[in-house]
Amino acid sequence: MDGTIVDTEPYWIRAEKDLVEAHGGTWTDEQATTLVGQALEFSAGQLQQAGVDLGTRDIIDHLIGRVAADVARAVPWRPGAREMLAALHAEGIPCAMVTMSETLLAGAVAAHLPEGTFSHLVTGDRVSAGKPDPEAYQLGFDLLAADQPGLGKDAVVAIEDSLPGVTSALAAGLTTLAVPHFVPLPPDARRTDWDTLAGRTPADLAALLPAAGSGVGDDAFDDGENVA
Repeated sequence: MDGTIVDTEPYWIRAEKDLVEAHGGTWTDEQATTLVGQALEFSAGQLQQAGVDLGTRDIIDHLIGRVAADVARAVPWRPGAREMLAALHAEGIPCAMVTMSETLLAGAVAAHLPEGTFSHLVTGDRVSAGKPDPEAYQLGFDLLAADQPGLGKDAVVAIEDSLPGVTSALAAGLTTLAVPHFVPLPPDARRTDWDTLAGRTPADLAALLPAAGSGVGDDAFDDGENVA
C-alpha cells in the first residue's frame, strides 16, 4: 500500500522525525529510508535505538495515528494505482491488499476506493512475521484461494515498491512486479520492473504470468505495501 497505491512515505518520515526529536534525538532521511516496507515492530525498534523512550506498541500506535490523520486530510495517490485497481475490479479480478501498515490505516485508504475493490486486507497486525517474511503474501493468497476454488499461484501477480515487499512476494512463490518509488531496488532477474502503473492495464499484468495468454479474466491479484 504505502509507496505502491499511496505515496505516504513522506507522512511516515515526518511522523518518525517528530517523535524522535520530541525525545531529544535526531532522525535523518537516510535512517528513514531503511524502514521503507519494513514491519512496524522493526521500525519501532529502530526508533527506540534513536532515543524514543516508549514501548513498541505505543510507538506503532503513535505513528499510525499521525499518518492516518494525514491521509484523512489528503490521500496522495501514486500514478496509475487507482486506475489499475478500477480496471481490475471492472474485469472481475479479485484483489487483496498486503501491507505492513495496520488495519486502521489500510482501512482508511481502502475507504477512499469503490466498495469491493479489495476482497481482503492483509495487514501487519494480522501476521506474526512481517515482510520480508513470506507470511503476509501467503496469507493473501490463501484468502483469495478460499474464495476462488482452484486458484494457483501461477495466476497471481504481486505488485510492490520496496525491497522487503518484493522479497516477501518472491519467497511466497508469486509472480512479482516491482514499481520502485521511494528507494531504488537492486536488480533481480526473478521479478519484472516497471517505472509506473500509469497507462498500464490488466492485460499487461496478465502478460507477466507464467501462463501468459490464458486471458485477462484469469483469477489474479496485485499488492500495494503496499496491492492490486
